[in-house]
Amino acid sequence: MEHEVIILGAGPAGLSAALWCADLGLEAVVFERRGEIGGQLLWVNNPVHNHLGVRAANGRELRDLFAAHANQFQLDIRTSSPISNIELASKRVALENGATHRARFIIIATGLRRRRLGIPGEHEFEGRGVFASATADLESFRGKRVCIVGGGDGAVENALMLAAVGAHVTILHRRSKLSARRQFLERLRREKSGIELLTEAEPRRIYGNDVVAGLEIERQGRRQSVEADAVLIRIGFEPNSELFRAALDTDARGYIRVNRELETSVGDVFAVGDVSNPLAPTVSSAVGDGATAAKVIASRVRV
Repeated sequence: MEHEVIILGAGPAGLSAALWCADLGLEAVVFERRGEIGGQLLWVNNPVHNHLGVRAANGRELRDLFAAHANQFQLDIRTSSPISNIELASKRVALENGATHRARFIIIATGLRRRRLGIPGEHEFEGRGVFASATADLESFRGKRVCIVGGGDGAVENALMLAAVGAHVTILHRRSKLSARRQFLERLRREKSGIELLTEAEPRRIYGNDVVAGLEIERQGRRQSVEADAVLIRIGFEPNSELFRAALDTDARGYIRVNRELETSVGDVFAVGDVSNPLAPTVSSAVGDGATAAKVIASRVRV
């Protein structure tokens, strides 16, 4: 099938690109590998108060607002459509269902995923004591020993919220200082009751029987165990760019390099949102990127 624009991903960046394509008279189709739209918004359990003009109780509520807007424009969004192969030079996209689509332009909006530790026990105990976030059900951690691996915003924010409901929290960070933003560090200094900090600590193994019992770490050249009922892994994110790295320029971490028009190293292929923005991975920047790419494409179609 032939299209003017193929958009890969239905998070904020992809939805914004599709909305602006529709508004600018461009025929576009969105392919989303998951069964629903929203991207990282589906895992944001805290209130969203810093997207201009919008307040939402959580990411899913904001997603619902985006979805309602998309429905008004009758955007062509196809969920449960994972890609099996892509040829960027020829703008050819093959889906796992066997369908092949071509376009004049491609917009990559595949976003991020949480980084993993890659240690024994991490996969085995997933859902049985190993979690990516505690914010969806804080009360279930009341009175429990929780070990949080990481030192950024997510790690410290989860630690503060868990301590507030009575969990006993240990933050493990591989560096000597936490990297969270100042507002979280100031809160940590004020509200540190129930929170222990172990710096320069490397996790080596998550252990237990049916459920997690603790984490083996290496600190100052020695192995030691930290008993825990739950382990939260908050060590940042990495871009969903594997499909494109052989064809596109990326940085050392896999983020797709783009120019000021958000065009990649392959002509008429754009990358928007978190997959190409390591400096400001926010809803607001993603929405702006989607609009920019669509506007650039519209200007080229008119030529």
